[in-house]
Amino acid sequence: MKHFISIWNRTTLIKKIMIGVVIGIFLAVFLPKVTLIGLLGKLFVGGLKAVAPLLVFALVANALSQHKENSKVNMKGVILLYLVGTFLAALVAVLVNNLLPLTLKLNSIPKTDLTPPKGVAEVFQNLLMNLVDNPINALVNANYIGVLFWALIFGMALRTSTKNTKELLQTSANVTSQVVKWIIDLAPFGIMGLVFTTISENGLSVMKDYGFLLCVLIGTMLFVALVVNPIIVFIILRKNPYPLVLRCLKESGLTAFFTRSSAANIPVNMKLCQDLGINEDLYSVSIPLGATINMGGAAITINVLTLAAVNTLGIQVDFMTALLLSIVAAVSACGASGVAGGSLLLIPVACSLFGINNDIAMQVVGVGFIVGVVQDSCETALNSSTDVLFTAVADMSTWSKTKN
Repeated sequence: MKHFISIWNRTTLIKKIMIGVVIGIFLAVFLPKVTLIGLLGKLFVGGLKAVAPLLVFALVANALSQHKENSKVNMKGVILLYLVGTFLAALVAVLVNNLLPLTLKLNSIPKTDLTPPKGVAEVFQNLLMNLVDNPINALVNANYIGVLFWALIFGMALRTSTKNTKELLQTSANVTSQVVKWIIDLAPFGIMGLVFTTISENGLSVMKDYGFLLCVLIGTMLFVALVVNPIIVFIILRKNPYPLVLRCLKESGLTAFFTRSSAANIPVNMKLCQDLGINEDLYSVSIPLGATINMGGAAITINVLTLAAVNTLGIQVDFMTALLLSIVAAVSACGASGVAGGSLLLIPVACSLFGINNDIAMQVVGVGFIVGVVQDSCETALNSSTDVLFTAVADMSTWSKTKN
């Protein structure tokens, strides 16, 4: 047993996760009724979601309180990369539709208690209201944009505090980070439970009628992850982007794929940024911010499904309308919550551009939920891994300017 534990401790986290995936598939096939196995996945995601808001607040507030005037942090570069990346992802989805036009079978309106926003204005209004949410309420409800806003306020206010106060804040951030590390160490068991639940409850048969739609969605996301994002990295850093791109996909995208939550993956991204040697002042703010506004995968989902509805109804789309759709999708995606399925409820906003009524739009949302088992996993993997990628690029570009 000691020998086994020693080997397990020496094994990398990625290998452990892959072992958990294989075991989860095996158990789902041969022991699908043992629902207790799936509880491991719920406990893992629940633990991450519980501690992530506190981690974000502690790290951001501490980073700003300790901030030195001569510290160079390229936050503007990160935000610009987030916005450009999301817009380009939306535009790629439009181009893919021109090459591979999709249609949908829209029969009945799905039953749902969810209410989509009525327009882009409501998306902005919701963002602003979340910004000034009660800080305690923001922590409890995992309102990350609210947590981030109040962490910024408290962090800046604490700059003038005493040395002892700053040390206490530093200790709180370190303790919270340690708790997160303990939870991340349990990822192989948690992901085993998540894989078990997904396969035992959904199987693969539900995907048969929507195989082509899934292929287009996943293919578009892979193209953005492996072609568009590397081009952006190369333009900025002028060196081979793939070692960094693939590492972000492997260490961030893999866990995000199974947790299906950008918010739950924040601690994983924080750890990866630390391993990459990124400036803590930068990633402590950019990672939680990215989980809120860097939504390339969400923009792809919104555009692909919206244009599929447009094709089904025989509506013609000109270039300017497609460009406007990409802008709306990018802006709307920034309002997508950092939880599973957050992008689907923004499809009616995009559909409204073409005069598609809410009843039909909600049918499209229903289709999205059907394929969401795979689509949302890929979407979250792209979103979350890109958070780290763009943060690293912005930080490395700062290094280049400093050296020059």
